[in-house]
Amino acid sequence: MRICAVPFLSLAIALSACPAVAQEGAALSPRVLNEKALPAVMEKAVDDFIRPGYRQLLEATQSLSKATHSFCENPSKDGLGKVQMAFDGVVHQWSNIEIIRVGPVIEGNRFERFLFYPDRKSTGLKQVQAILAKQDETATSVDTIKGKSVAVQGLGALEFVLYGTGSEVLEAEKNGFRCGYGAAIADNLAEVASELSAEWEKPDGIQAAWKRPGANNPVFRTANEAATGLLGILVHGIETVKDQRLRPFYAGIVNGKADPGHPKLAIYWRSGNTMPSISTNLKAMQTLFSVSDMESLLPEDSRSVAGSVNFVFKSVIGAADKIDLPIDEALADDEERGKLDFMALNTQDLLDRVNRDFGGAIGLGAGFSFADGD
Repeated sequence: MRICAVPFLSLAIALSACPAVAQEGAALSPRVLNEKALPAVMEKAVDDFIRPGYRQLLEATQSLSKATHSFCENPSKDGLGKVQMAFDGVVHQWSNIEIIRVGPVIEGNRFERFLFYPDRKSTGLKQVQAILAKQDETATSVDTIKGKSVAVQGLGALEFVLYGTGSEVLEAEKNGFRCGYGAAIADNLAEVASELSAEWEKPDGIQAAWKRPGANNPVFRTANEAATGLLGILVHGIETVKDQRLRPFYAGIVNGKADPGHPKLAIYWRSGNTMPSISTNLKAMQTLFSVSDMESLLPEDSRSVAGSVNFVFKSVIGAADKIDLPIDEALADDEERGKLDFMALNTQDLLDRVNRDFGGAIGLGAGFSFADGD
C-alpha cells in the first residue's frame, strides 16, 4: 500500500503522488463478492454499530429533555449551560448515527424531523422566528409540534432557541414561551429517537432484514444488494460531508479566486458544533467500516485497499479535529483555511477509494458507482 504523509498546503502534489490502490491492481481478474463473509459483516454492522448508535442517541435526547424541563422551571445561567451541554451531546450522538440514512429513519419524515438541513433560503429559520414572534402555544407541546413543519421541530430549531437572537430571555423567564418551545422540541427529539431505537431492536424487523438477505427479504434480496447497501452508507456519507457540510460554507478556489467563505451557511454555526459534527460524521463512517470488518470482504491480494481507506479517513479526521476555532474565525485564518482545503480535496480522494477501489475489489462490478445510484 502506498500512503503519503504531507503537510496541509501540499495537496496537489500529495494527491498526484498517491494514486488509488486499485490502480495498481488494474490487471487483476474480475472480482466476485465473498458471500461467506457477508453475513458476519452485516450482523456486526447492525449489532455493533447501528443498534448501539440509536440507543446512545435515545439516552442523549432523554437527558436533553430532562435538562430542558428542569431549566424552564428554575432558569439560571448554570442551568442554561447544562441544557447547552446536553444539546451538544445530542448533536454528537446524532452526528454519529445520521450516516444511516436508510430504514426507519427515512420513514415518516423522521430524519427531517430530527434535522432539517440544509435550510435553503432560510425557510425553516423564518418559520421558527415566526413561532417565537407570535408565541404560538401549539409549539409548546410535543403532541402538537410534531404536526407542524419539519423545519420547526428538530435540532436546527432548538439551536436557534438556545443560541439565536433573543435567547437571552431564557435565563430571565420562568416557564417562558421560548423555553417551553425548546422543551417541546427536546421531547420531540426524544420521541423520534425512541421510535428509531425500538424499530432496530425488533428481532424480526429491520435488523433481521439486514442480517439475512434472501428472495423474500423486503430490503435485500441478494448478498450483492446487502453489500451494496452497506457500502452505500459510506459512499453517501462521504458525499454528504463533501457536498452538504463543507461546500456550503467554504468552496476553496472559485474562478481563480479564494472563496471568502460563508460561515452562516455552516451547520450548527451558532452553537460552535460545525467541525465537531463533521469530525464525528467521518469517525462514524470509519468506525462502521472497522467494527463490521468490511475488510474481510476483500480478497487476500487486495487487503491493502482497506489500509488505504483507513489512512485517508484518519488524515481527514485529523484535519477536522485540528480546526478548533468558531467557523467564522477559522475562515479568516489562512492556516485554518489550509486545513479546510485539505479536507475538501481529500474527501474526494476518500470517496474514490471507497466507491471505486473498495467497491470494485469486493466484486460489485467494473464501473459500478454508488454515487450515480447504479
